[in-house]
Amino acid sequence: MLRITRNIAIDENDVEISFIRASGPGGQNVNKLSTAAQLRYDTRRLALAPDIAARLVRLAGQRLTKDGVIVIHAQRFRTQERNRADATDRLIELLREAAIRPTPRRATKPTLGSKQRRLESKKRRGDVKARRGRTSSED
Repeated sequence: MLRITRNIAIDENDVEISFIRASGPGGQNVNKLSTAAQLRYDTRRLALAPDIAARLVRLAGQRLTKDGVIVIHAQRFRTQERNRADATDRLIELLREAAIRPTPRRATKPTLGSKQRRLESKKRRGDVKARRGRTSSED
């Protein structure tokens, strides 16, 4: 079992990891060895609260297929073991981030002093711009 939070844990058997050939530079190894890991996890197997599921969909973005499967490609390292661990860590981090409820923003009013400073800086900037490009024609 992979522990995500106190309330959320996923079974390691539900995570499918296959190895594919990595793209990019790497010499002859790139053409011979399949070291890049492709992790697939079906989110429908995990019972999530609706708000957590909505955040997961938003955070996963293009990594989430229409069928609800998260696909993560890991090819940062040269070995299968490190790429497998990297992909698993990225899945756990994604699920942990989705489980965190964001704190709601409280609207505040600007202080009188901040309003005055803002208007004063706008006035100064306007004066600078008003003096640009004018030449005196007292010849």
